[in-house]
Parts: sequence; structure tokens; C-alpha cells
Amino acid sequence: MSLDTVDKLVVFLAKRDGIDKLVKTFQYVAKLACWRFETTQPEAADRFKKWEVASGLSRKAFRTGRSLTGFNALRRNPGATPVIRFLAVLANSGEMVYFFFDHFLWLSRIGTIDAKLAKKMSFISAFGESFGYTFFIIIDCIFIRQRLKSLKKLRSSDEPKEEVGAKISEIRGDIVMRLMGISANIADLLIALAEIHPNPFCNHTVTLGISGLVSAWAGWYRNWPS
Repeated sequence: MSLDTVDKLVVFLAKRDGIDKLVKTFQYVAKLACWRFETTQPEAADRFKKWEVASGLSRKAFRTGRSLTGFNALRRNPGATPVIRFLAVLANSGEMVYFFFDHFLWLSRIGTIDAKLAKKMSFISAFGESFGYTFFIIIDCIFIRQRLKSLKKLRSSDEPKEEVGAKISEIRGDIVMRLMGISANIADLLIALAEIHPNPFCNHTVTLGISGLVSAWAGWYRNWPS
């Protein structure tokens, strides 16, 4: 199947995932460092806070146009079964809402549009993120369960050992990638919940910092060239 304009745009935008994960690491390392030094070294804490804010705004700029990714996923590969297709619609719809309103959040925070809109845009974006990632987690769990069943069948298969070994290796690799995806989505879900329903656990700096780093490093693993 040849690539059309939307396909090419999505491939182009996806190339920024690597730098996004790097800057996300900067953002949450700076958040933890600011928390660590805010009482003992206020000047250093202020510098780390500026680094955190700048990194967060930079990431929002990098993600411009990412709302198209979910649309294209549904258009090109909605899923093999009715259940997966239904879950994929929910998951990608939530992610599209997340990225679309995140664009307006960025514009409000840099002063291009009314700064008063930031809180509302942040809530809608976080709600879409948490909604979408919940269903992405469910989809990955379903696929992992299927892969584990396939592994069990392969171990009792009469196929040549080399073929079985190659298939087992491929399935294990897919399981690891999906586990990384679940880790990243759960971490991002905690961050989104801190915006939707503030509470002492989700809004604690350590929770946010560790969640951000887990998400970033899981993304590093998934996007690192093999």
C-alpha cells in the first residue's frame, strides 16, 4: 500500500519521538531537582524550575500535529477483531483529544491566546489523555495474553527447533515492548490524574517526577533503533 499525504505527515511527525523523550527526561529530572533544593538552595531550585518549565513548553511545541496520529491509526489499522477495533476507537479518540487541546494549552501558556484558558485546556487535555491511555493499557493486556497463549503452544510444537526459537524470540520481544507501553501509559495516567483529580499522592513532586521518568525511559526503550 502506497503512502498518501497523511501517512507521510505522520511518519514525519513520529521522527520527533526521540527528542521528545530526551526533553521529557530533562523536564522531570529538573522537577525532582527543584523539589530537592527548594528549601536548602532556593537559587538553584529556581534555575531547575525554569529548566522544567522550558522543557515542558518545548515538548508541547514538538507535539504540534500529533493529534493526526490517532486519526491515521484508525484509518489505516483499526484492529483485527471487533473488540480490538472498538477499544482502538476509544483509545485513539482520547489521545486525539489530548494532543488537540494540548496545542491550545501551549498557545495559552506562551501568551498567544488568553492565558485564562490554560486551566480549562489543561483539564480537557488531561481527561482525553487518561481516557485514551486507559484503553491502550487494556489493548496491550489483551495482546500480551494472546502472546502468552501462543508461547505455550509453540513450546509443545513439533516444528523444527530453529523455527520455534525464532518465533519465541519474536513473541517475547513483542511482549516486552507492550510491557514498556503499559508502564509508560500507567505513568502518564498518574500525571493526568494529578490534573483531573488533585490528591496528595498523584500531586506529590516525587510521584510526578518518577512517573515522568518511567514514561520517558520506557519511550526511550520502545523508540531506540534495533
